[in-house]
Amino acid sequence: MPITVEEFATARPHLLSVAHRMLGSAHDAQDAVQTVWVRAATARSPASIENPSAWLTTVTARVCLDELRARRRRNEGPLLADAVPAADLAADETVLRSEDVSRALMVLLDRLTPPQRVAYVLHDLFSTPFDRVAEVLGTTVPNAKQHASRARRRLAPARPGAEETGAEETGRADQRIVDAFMAAARTGDTRRMIQLLAPDSVRDAEAALLPHGGRTTVTGAADIAAETAHFRDRIRAACRLTVNGTPMYVIAPGGHPLATIGISTAGRQVTRITLRPARADDRFDALEPLTAL
Repeated sequence: MPITVEEFATARPHLLSVAHRMLGSAHDAQDAVQTVWVRAATARSPASIENPSAWLTTVTARVCLDELRARRRRNEGPLLADAVPAADLAADETVLRSEDVSRALMVLLDRLTPPQRVAYVLHDLFSTPFDRVAEVLGTTVPNAKQHASRARRRLAPARPGAEETGAEETGRADQRIVDAFMAAARTGDTRRMIQLLAPDSVRDAEAALLPHGGRTTVTGAADIAAETAHFRDRIRAACRLTVNGTPMYVIAPGGHPLATIGISTAGRQVTRITLRPARADDRFDALEPLTAL
């Protein structure tokens, strides 16, 4: 057997990280890495492998590429949070927090084609040389570079149109209020939220996002702040993105979109908060350059 149990055990955390970024699921990543071990254990080669970690990473990437292509053949869209079992969602959230993975990046990676995602993850996130990326994709080095380049362009922040430039300063001021409110909401700081909410502010939410019997409309700063504090765990799983061209916060536990938060402001106060479930046809784009992890 060219790969020993000890070599696989040493490489396994790295393989799981690679597979998770490619597949967007801790459960699927574990399945992929288990498949890699089966292949390594049953391989019949008299020669030893000079770099076991690199060999295992290549095999892992091929397994993930096959899975991504199978998903595309099955016409599977991005996996929304409501479609993920609770245990799997918790596992994905644990990975994001323990490995400090960018939540926004995990949402946006679903926009890429399988070759683009594999090339971007291998090269840009894990510094894999392009000759090995090309080997995984079964293509040439220039083509592998092209896949990664296209991935970067698709993940880049959308440039504002000419009609948006005139409102740029206003937009920045509004965003500061929105960000301050979300920072208070993450910690359940009701006093700060009340300061930022207009006295007659309104929170609208679709019933599907609320506990049974929950009010779809809440009015008044104090009531909105009290309710928002109750949902601070969800808000901690939010990231800033553009949704169908509009800047919003997206609640995405484990990197899977659950809901969008639209926040309107006037007079340096929050006037309306609108929550709706994420939809399969939503288009998510970056608002700012993404971090590598």
